[in-house]
Amino acid sequence: MSWLLAKINHLLFWATLAGMASVFLFQGVPVRSGDATFPKAMDNVTVKQGESATLRCIVDNRVTRVAWLNRSSILYAGNDKWCLDPRVELIANTKTHYAIRINDVDVYDEGPYTCSVQTDNHPKTSRVHLIVQVPPKIVEISSDISINEGGNISLTCIATGRPDPTINWRHISPKASGFINF
Repeated sequence: MSWLLAKINHLLFWATLAGMASVFLFQGVPVRSGDATFPKAMDNVTVKQGESATLRCIVDNRVTRVAWLNRSSILYAGNDKWCLDPRVELIANTKTHYAIRINDVDVYDEGPYTCSVQTDNHPKTSRVHLIVQVPPKIVEISSDISINEGGNISLTCIATGRPDPTINWRHISPKASGFINF
């Protein structure tokens, strides 16, 4: 009979966790707990597209259950993987740290991640924001063009990236040594 009670408590915890995720993350309610020191997640994590991102949560011996969530999805609950994404892996589940790694990060991975813990029947959460940078790439540029001296010309250069790239134009002049910046 005690195993049945334990199973019910386990299911109630995860149902509560899922409910908290939908309330906190869909309605925009701040998820940082009143206890600013516990659980403690990292500050924002910034990685380049294609690299790995490690998200860590510092916990202590008061923790009875722990989980990582992304938006409304549970990624890991304890040692159990709940997401189907093979790029997400658990790298630490100790008395002091709970961490996951997301390999080959892409822009759709960007956003809030929540570390949720259960302590003495009191759920607490902490949030970290993953920022994904994308290297600059020129997607459109004017073709070579000849013009008479004194004439006007319009040049186009369109580039993408995160953060938005800065475009610098340089005129390579045979009369001047080096570059002339515009």
